[in-house]
Amino acid sequence: MLALHVVEPVATPSARLVWTVAALVHAVSDALASRFSVCTVRGELSSFSRAASGHCYFCLKDADGQAALIRCAMFRRTAGMLDFAPADGQLVELRGRLALYEPRGELQFIVESMQRAGAGTLYEQFLRLKSKLESEGLFEAAGKRELPSHPRRVGVVTSLAAAALHDVLSSLARRAPHVAVIIYPCPVQGADAPEALVRALGLAARRAEVDTLILCRGGGSLEDLWAFNDERVVRAVAASPIPLVCGVGHETDVTLADFAADLRAPTPTAAAELATPAQADVAAALQGVQSRLVRRVRHLLDWQQQRLDAAGLRLARPTLALHRQAATLAMLHRRLSAAVEQAVPLRNARLERHHGAMERAATTALSRHAQRLVSLDARLRSLDPQQVLRRGYAWLADESGEPVQSVGRLALGQSLQAVLADGSASVQVTGITPADPR
Repeated sequence: MLALHVVEPVATPSARLVWTVAALVHAVSDALASRFSVCTVRGELSSFSRAASGHCYFCLKDADGQAALIRCAMFRRTAGMLDFAPADGQLVELRGRLALYEPRGELQFIVESMQRAGAGTLYEQFLRLKSKLESEGLFEAAGKRELPSHPRRVGVVTSLAAAALHDVLSSLARRAPHVAVIIYPCPVQGADAPEALVRALGLAARRAEVDTLILCRGGGSLEDLWAFNDERVVRAVAASPIPLVCGVGHETDVTLADFAADLRAPTPTAAAELATPAQADVAAALQGVQSRLVRRVRHLLDWQQQRLDAAGLRLARPTLALHRQAATLAMLHRRLSAAVEQAVPLRNARLERHHGAMERAATTALSRHAQRLVSLDARLRSLDPQQVLRRGYAWLADESGEPVQSVGRLALGQSLQAVLADGSASVQVTGITPADPR
């Protein structure tokens, strides 16, 4: 039995019905409760959040792309019975009832159960594009670059009206006030946002005036952040010649631009913190370097002072050192003179011994060579043909003067020349008798 509470309208003198706000809202709430006590609706999750109390609040939009959206509330008890983790873009079926949140007069759907019904349209597009770009290597970790540790200028690509810009500038002013900030303004939501983002990234690349780029915007639903899932924007992020950190949305928000960037930050403020070192940290590091330098310089000065003291001690009485060196030189002079005086007689005696030995060797060599000449002369004389002829021998030569060495070259009647010790005679062959071969 539906309990219907009817509030009587306030009567006016003109008999017109005039409702109070509370009465009208309560009447509408009762009408909704009676007409839509229990119903089931299918749609795509958007702007899902879980409060500290455990209650969940989100929007359900039409999965077919129709411009329709309803706010939903799911209390902690119902949320605790879910067998999956709800996320933006999921297609779900909700069972519950329509109600009017009277303090604000807002229509909302009170969820009593939630079931998955497949992936939502945008979420499917997200997964397909992610798979495509991932297969092309746009998200490879090997292509990621390190951010400059101490940038001089930082570029920010975002909307001038975005709260994220204020967060980034506040963080940079607090952490690194010495770093110059250059803003490349562009819309970050809506149909024109992807093209504007690509132009802003291209402008930053052409100007090449910053060391690090921050691409950022605040949180929102999957639709609000969809510009950062656009293929043109993701490719522009991956192709940026400037190291880029992407800080889009809150910690749970993930876009394809996050995967393509050199570094992902969970929030815009975190992106600013990653892009620049804190001034206090830099000052502490410089203080440490200064302390090490001071210790090193002091150590070096102490060492040089010790060397100077030692040298000063050695030079305290220079005349004493000069006298000591003069005495050393005098001693060396005496030793040198004595050595020379001793060496000259010894050298002369050696020269005399060598002279006598050379004369004896020369005499012996001359005698030996004279004897050899006599022996060679005797041998030469014994081989003289004239000496042989004097012993009664003669040698024969033919008409051409060639010596006759064999009877085989002779012929009867041949004229020969016989050479003797004291002359020669012409002879003629009258007979030839060969020697007995025996």
